[in-house]
Amino acid sequence: MGYDSLQHFVKVLEKQGELQRIQAPVSPHLEITEITDRVCKRGGPALLFENVPGFDMPVLMNAFGSLRRMCLALEVGSLEDIAAEILSFLEAEAPDTLIKKLKMLPKLARLANIFPRKVSHAPCQEVILRGEEVDLTKIPVLTCWPGDGGPFLTLPAVITHHPETGRRNVGMYRLQVYDRNTTGMHWHRHKGGAQHYRVAEARRERLPAAVAVGPDPAVTYAATAPLPEDLDEMIFAGFLRQAPVDLVPCVSAPLFVPANSQIVLEGYLEPGERRVEGPFGDHTGYYSLADEYPVFHVTTLTRRREAVYPATIVGRPPMEDCFMAKATERIFLPLIKKTLPEIVDMNLPVEGVFHNLAFISIDKRYPGHARKVMHALWGLGQMMFCKIIVIYDKEVDVQDLGHVLWRLGNNIDPRRDVVFVDGPVDALDHASPLPHYGSKMGIDATRKWPEEGFTREWPEVIEMDQEVVRKIDALWPQLGLP
Repeated sequence: MGYDSLQHFVKVLEKQGELQRIQAPVSPHLEITEITDRVCKRGGPALLFENVPGFDMPVLMNAFGSLRRMCLALEVGSLEDIAAEILSFLEAEAPDTLIKKLKMLPKLARLANIFPRKVSHAPCQEVILRGEEVDLTKIPVLTCWPGDGGPFLTLPAVITHHPETGRRNVGMYRLQVYDRNTTGMHWHRHKGGAQHYRVAEARRERLPAAVAVGPDPAVTYAATAPLPEDLDEMIFAGFLRQAPVDLVPCVSAPLFVPANSQIVLEGYLEPGERRVEGPFGDHTGYYSLADEYPVFHVTTLTRRREAVYPATIVGRPPMEDCFMAKATERIFLPLIKKTLPEIVDMNLPVEGVFHNLAFISIDKRYPGHARKVMHALWGLGQMMFCKIIVIYDKEVDVQDLGHVLWRLGNNIDPRRDVVFVDGPVDALDHASPLPHYGSKMGIDATRKWPEEGFTREWPEVIEMDQEVVRKIDALWPQLGLP
């Protein structure tokens, strides 16, 4: 029913054989990255670096770096369990009998426990540093790659409120540490936090902000989730952890933060203030270019006395963030299906770094259906960034890369089946001719119908007779073959 702290999650990981303690001295400047990168790419465990020279807290890495650890983080046996539960809420019917009403009670109780709960005291405020006492250089913030512009906080939950509506946004935006009390705020213009800042700038007001480092895993994941703009990430985290998120008032900012966080940075962003941020070795496998971003001024730092500093590294996939993205793919597929019920399955392969490539299977029902789906997907939230969408028939296993590439090569005529459109692209897309704006490609790899102008006979896929398959299955153990 929800981890009470990051330390609790670490204990569970260790008990499950999913954590390795590193006692050798390792520097946060490049060395932790090199070790973590090797371990992650080999499918290894979470890492707790207990001896970081010059710092008084251990560094937790790769905590979400496998599907099993993602399930442990969200306390489910399978990510499909969360998807099924979301779907059960979406498809709930008004109870018209006593039996149906009784069956609804557990769901109603679950909903009652998802809303944040305000508390007055919190572990994250055991130590309070104000003004000149604030020193970000005392946190073991990683410099991940040789070309990085400096050290970056890579796993923060950044909390802001809309200056007019008061609605909260929690997003994960990297923070480059400039000095003792300022950082860059790398939020892309499409993100909720960036919208809050634009509104504050138009009003010529400071935007209060708080950064929670190391809340419980559900809050960390919720900060990455592609939620609708008006859905509070703290409520979603409560749904995931099946218990309310405890929130405590900030010491110096008009905001609430997760009480179980390891470290909290409180401060503000000035309207009109920019500073060069980057380069940064990003999840595309390339360095994102240096650019001007708003500046976050830290006025207060609070922390646990025995804090753990969690971080992640990104770079050429597969990396830890790939598994967080896979969780998003599985959890949010039911929501996409509610809008596009013809979708059977979706695969955002790690090689496509989330926003470059999507394989979609559909129950094709009419001519041009594949094109309808690709355009609809480009109109859905962060799917607008998807550079290449390939649509397949329902029998295609889009989770099997060999299968989809075989079908792709056989089933398309490039001139007929490839569609190009212009629109917004991810800020990290270095290939587009303009920042934030470029082209996208849709490919119809479905079987072509006569109504789509295909006049030839479409061949059948080669399949063995099922009676023969069953006979050979029974004979197989006697053949001495692997």
